[in-house]
Amino acid sequence: MMTGIILAGGRANRMGGINKAFIEVGGERLIDRTMRVYRALFGEIIISTNSPLEYLAFDARIVTDIHRGKGPLGGIHAGLLHATCEHAFVSACDMPYLSEAFIGHMIAQADRYDLVVPVTANGFESLHAIYSRKCFPVIESQIESGELKVSHLFKKFKTREIPVDEIRRFDPEGKVFSNLNRPDDLNKVIRP
Repeated sequence: MMTGIILAGGRANRMGGINKAFIEVGGERLIDRTMRVYRALFGEIIISTNSPLEYLAFDARIVTDIHRGKGPLGGIHAGLLHATCEHAFVSACDMPYLSEAFIGHMIAQADRYDLVVPVTANGFESLHAIYSRKCFPVIESQIESGELKVSHLFKKFKTREIPVDEIRRFDPEGKVFSNLNRPDDLNKVIRP
């Protein structure tokens, strides 16, 4: 058993203020794509958002940040607070290429670690990672001290770092961590 947490709290300033979760790619909204993958993997799904009324139609628990304005770390904090499972997979709502097989590979390793995170040339993929509820007090402490970088957690716990060659077995095109931050990102997804 593992909880799936979808982070849908960003302001999307770089996308002109539109809610990225509701952008359509290939005729399907990103939130619907994410929910489809999550339903196949998780018995419990949490959407962490600061606009809860937009998500009432979804078969998921909707939570809001306890500590507002703290970015993804605040969303992870809220999700873990409400999760009933010991571990939770966390991803952003704007990732069109989530791989059920790769997430399953990560889940299979979680019981031996506090954190499971892919590591690419860009560093830790912290918005496509598994977090143990053991992390909650440290996340709370980081928020209180203003240390909002999620990646700081990975050196504080027993962490399974998934290297590029292992990721590539599931994602040979290198797209699984793609997200939509700017209009150009959307153009790349629509016209790869």
